[in-house]
Amino acid sequence: MTSSLRAAAQVLLGAFLVLAGTAHLSFARTEFQAQVPPWLPLDADLVVVVSGVVEIVCGAALLISWRHPRRALVGIAVALLFVAVLPGNIAQLTERRDAFGLTSDTSRAVRLLFQPVLVLWALWCTDVLQWWRTRTRHRD
Repeated sequence: MTSSLRAAAQVLLGAFLVLAGTAHLSFARTEFQAQVPPWLPLDADLVVVVSGVVEIVCGAALLISWRHPRRALVGIAVALLFVAVLPGNIAQLTERRDAFGLTSDTSRAVRLLFQPVLVLWALWCTDVLQWWRTRTRHRD
């Protein structure tokens, strides 16, 4: 039961990332540009495009690796992606920038609190802990 639930959660997260990445490159591009912190020394559109491509790649990797023994590596990469965008989410809150309907400090804070949930989701659904235990056991 747990492995089926993990697989479903992994496929759902993969589909979410493919959709989000597609949104970066098309219909929500302007909204994503508004989330790029102005202090980041890169062109906001470039950041949105690159992050969109990375999200699509990560999402596709989750979708095709849901039964692969090394899917944990994909989970780690996805978790790192969620950590990498955390400064932008913090900046959105502290700089009070509106995007995606997040127009209050409360809504931006709730979104920010959801970021660790995404990290844990990526690690849990790809069974990173079990992979890590097996890996370290083989070293002994």
